[in-house]
Amino acid sequence: MSFGFRVGVPGMSVRVSNRGVRTSVGPRGARLTAGSGGARVSSSFGPFYASSSLGGTRRRAASPSPTQLERARKQAERAQQAAERDALIAQLTEMRRQMTSVHLDEFWPTRRPQLAPPPPVDAAWALRQAEEFHLAGVGRFARAERAAARQRAEVDACAFAASEQARQHALHGRLVAEGEQWWAALIANEEDIVCEAVNVAFADNPAAGCAVGVTGAVLSVVIRQPDIDSLPAQMPGFTAAGRPTLKNVPKRERTLWWLQTLGANVVAALREAFATAPAITAIDLAVISRIPATQQLGFVAYGHWTRAAIESTPWRTPDDALRFLDLGTDVACAVNMTGTGTIKALDVTPSLAALLAGATDEDAESADHPAQGAAGNALGQLDAQLSSREDPSAPTPDIFALRPFAEWFDPRSSPGQSSDTWLTPGQTVVVGGGGQLRVEFTFGGADADLSLFLLEANGLVSGDADFLFYGQPTSANGAVRLLGKSGANGTTMEHGIVDLDALPLHVERIAIGINMDVETGLTCAALRDARLRVTNYGAGWLFSPQPDPALRAMVVAELYRRDGWKLRAIGQGWADGLGAMAEALGVQVDSPGS
Repeated sequence: MSFGFRVGVPGMSVRVSNRGVRTSVGPRGARLTAGSGGARVSSSFGPFYASSSLGGTRRRAASPSPTQLERARKQAERAQQAAERDALIAQLTEMRRQMTSVHLDEFWPTRRPQLAPPPPVDAAWALRQAEEFHLAGVGRFARAERAAARQRAEVDACAFAASEQARQHALHGRLVAEGEQWWAALIANEEDIVCEAVNVAFADNPAAGCAVGVTGAVLSVVIRQPDIDSLPAQMPGFTAAGRPTLKNVPKRERTLWWLQTLGANVVAALREAFATAPAITAIDLAVISRIPATQQLGFVAYGHWTRAAIESTPWRTPDDALRFLDLGTDVACAVNMTGTGTIKALDVTPSLAALLAGATDEDAESADHPAQGAAGNALGQLDAQLSSREDPSAPTPDIFALRPFAEWFDPRSSPGQSSDTWLTPGQTVVVGGGGQLRVEFTFGGADADLSLFLLEANGLVSGDADFLFYGQPTSANGAVRLLGKSGANGTTMEHGIVDLDALPLHVERIAIGINMDVETGLTCAALRDARLRVTNYGAGWLFSPQPDPALRAMVVAELYRRDGWKLRAIGQGWADGLGAMAEALGVQVDSPGS
C-alpha cells in the first residue's frame, strides 16, 4: 500500500512559518483559523476588520534579542566594576585611617601584678574523685568490698583536698613572689627586664621595633618604618561631578602620607614604651627605613623625647602625629618637603652608624637567598619571635587546675618515663623545684618499715604530727603520705608520696628513714637487695645502703631546700632502732615505763 496524503476540506488554506502551522477554512468574510496560536474567527464585512479569539488567552513569551543581551551584559560589567571600585575605595580609606591613627590607641600603664588567691577545693568533688578511684573494679554486688572502698575514699578524700589546697596556696605564694620580684626589677630599670617588657608590648605594632638598651632612666628604641614604596599608587578621590573615584597619588602628597605614618608610629612607640616601663623618664628613638634613591637602609628620623612632653600632649586627630617633630630635642627627619618631596638619609652619630652596620637588609637578602632572608637581621628576628607568640585572645590555661585523684594517689599514673641514676653515699643531686616525688623502699629477706620526718631548719620536727610511720601515714595537710606495702616473689616494696609544692614553709628537710622490727632482734644486715628509689616525673635516683649489722634504724637519704630541692644519699643510723632515730630527730618518745 503506497503512501497517501489527503486534504478533504474544501477551501482550506495552509500557512507555514517559523511560528508554526495554521489552517483557514471559509470565505474571507467569515473565516475560521486554527493551529498554532489557538482558534480564531475573522470577519471583513463593513468598514472594519475584526478578529476574535476562540481559545485561551495564553501568549507566546518573547525571547530577548542579541542587542538586549549585549546591553544587559555591559550593564552587569559596569555594576561589577563599580562594586569592585567602591570596595577598593573603602579598603584604601580604612588602610590610610589605620596607618595614620595608630598613635590614637589607648595604652594602659603597667601596674603591680595582682593574683587572686585560689578558690577552695570542693570537698564533695574530692570525695567523688576518691570513690570513683577506689570503687574501680569492685563488683556491684560485692557489698563488703564496696563499703570498705568507700571508707578508704572518705579518708583519702580529706587528705586529697587538703593536699591540693596546700599545693595551690604554695603555687600562689610562689607566683606572687615572682611577680613582686619582676615588678621591683621593672621599676629599678633593670635593662633585661625593661627591654623584654617593652618588646612584648611592641610585638603587635604595625612598625617593627624593639628596645635595645637602658642607660639610667633613658630607654633606647629602634623602629623599622615601612618603606615609602610600600604605599599604594592610588587613593580615593572625586571626579569633577563629585563622584567617588581612584586617582594617582602625586609624589609630594605620597611623601606627606608617609611622613604622617612615620609620626604615628613614632608617637605610638613612645606612648606605649612610657606606659610599659613606669620608671623610664626619656626615650632615645631612631627610625630605619629604605631610602628610595639608593634602595639601601638608612636612618630617616631620630631624637630624644621625655615622658612629660609626650604625656602632657593631647592626641586627638591623625594630624597630631606630626607634633613629634616639635616635642622632642635633637630631632632630625629625612623628609625634605620641597616641590619633589624627596627623602634623604640622615647623617648619624657613630653609635647609630654602628647599629645600622649591624642590621641586615632582610628584604634584600631574601631576594637573593630566600632561605636566609631574616637570618642575620637581629631586629627582624626579634620582631618575628615576638609576633609569633600565642594569640592573646586564646583561652588562658588555669594555673590552679586540680589534679585528678589518681595522679595524686599514685604519681606513676602521670605522663613521663623515669631514667634512674645510681647514687653513692654522700652524693647530692637536684630533684627539681617542685612536683610530686615518689619514694620507694624495696627489700627482701626480712621485714622493715619506711618512715618520713618533716624537719625544720634546725634538723628537728616541729611536732609529733611531722613524724610519718605506719601508725600515722599522712601529714596534717596531706602533702606527705605513706601508701603502704606490696609484695611479690619474696620482695616487699613500701612507698610514699612527697608533694613538694604543697609542703608547709617551715619544712626545710625531709629525712627518709627505715627501721627493723625491734621484737625480731634483726638488724639491717638481714635485709637483702635493699634499695631506695626516688622519682620525680621523668627522672629517678637509686641508692642501696650498706647492710650494717650494727644498725636497726637508719636515715637512708634526705631531701632539703637549697635553690630548689636536692636529694642526698646518707645510709647512717642507730643501733637502738626506730625509737632512737625518732628521738634524735625531735620526736617525743615515751619511755616503756611511762
